Amino acid sequence: MLRRHGTTGRSATTGRRWSRKFADAFRGLGRAVLGQSSFAVHMAAAAAVVAAAAVLRVSAVEWGLLAAAIGGVCAAEVFNTAIESLARGPGSRRHPRIRDALDIASAGVLVAAGAAVAIGLAVFGPRVLALL
Repeated sequence: MLRRHGTTGRSATTGRRWSRKFADAFRGLGRAVLGQSSFAVHMAAAAAVVAAAAVLRVSAVEWGLLAAAIGGVCAAEVFNTAIESLARGPGSRRHPRIRDALDIASAGVLVAAGAAVAIGLAVFGPRVLALL
């Protein structure tokens, strides 16, 4: 049975404070960003998208679509990094299922990136064509 949240700031299911949960999440984000070279590529692409969106003065809805695309790719990369970390943990050994899990997680990043490219083309394509 779940307890209700009290005024202590603790989670009803684990007893951990929300501040600790956020601190752990930010630690994980830092480990993912600093531990994966592919994050540098994603961050450079995100910065280019934000700069282009500002220069081309996209609408609020388009900003939302671009933000969702960037967030989706970053989230997929974080999940991929978590699976890679587990697969390469202590006591892990080469196994076809581990290889499959790593490949599937990478495919998730590829799918998210492909969707982000499609959104980018839909938002920026007409504007770029109009400039030509």
